[in-house]
Amino acid sequence: IVPLTGPFTHTGNQLAAGAKLYMQQNGDTVAGKKIELIVRDDTGNADMTKRLAQELVVNDKVAFLAGFGLTPGALAAAPVATEAKTPEIVMMAATSIITQRSPYIVRISFSVPQTVVPLAKWAAANGIKTVVTVVSEYAPGIDVETTFKKEFEANGGKVIESLRVPLSSNDFAPALQHVADAKPDALMAFVPAGVG
Repeated sequence: IVPLTGPFTHTGNQLAAGAKLYMQQNGDTVAGKKIELIVRDDTGNADMTKRLAQELVVNDKVAFLAGFGLTPGALAAAPVATEAKTPEIVMMAATSIITQRSPYIVRISFSVPQTVVPLAKWAAANGIKTVVTVVSEYAPGIDVETTFKKEFEANGGKVIESLRVPLSSNDFAPALQHVADAKPDALMAFVPAGVG
């Protein structure tokens, strides 16, 4: 289940292509069982992700649910995986809480802290004393903001302001004006691909 249309098409295309390439190079049999890849487009919409997960479990009797390019979709499918006792393999969605939402979820990619913690440590170690954070207001953005602040401040830095921009907004001018007025040593910003 991946976004193949809409603003996150590139993510879905890469995930689907990666799975197909692996099967092309390694075969379509594991432990004596043939793998059939069923690809569904959730358009990046969490409600659609959940509906597709239900259809795949009930109608197609899949052994695994996989994909999940975006956090909202991975979270929406978690109750389906739990109820059906069907493993959910998260291939891209990076918010740290995802794997806590079901004992049937495993992540095979990175999580937000794995990328943000080194950035915060690097900033503090390289003379950056003050930072303003600007993130899109949704789970991954908030995860970036809180993880960066915790690590940066633990290493001697100070986040002087944390700004959240509505996910649906393409207008970052007010937030950037706050940054300019605050005069930090650096800006740490996070918005999803396809926004802005």
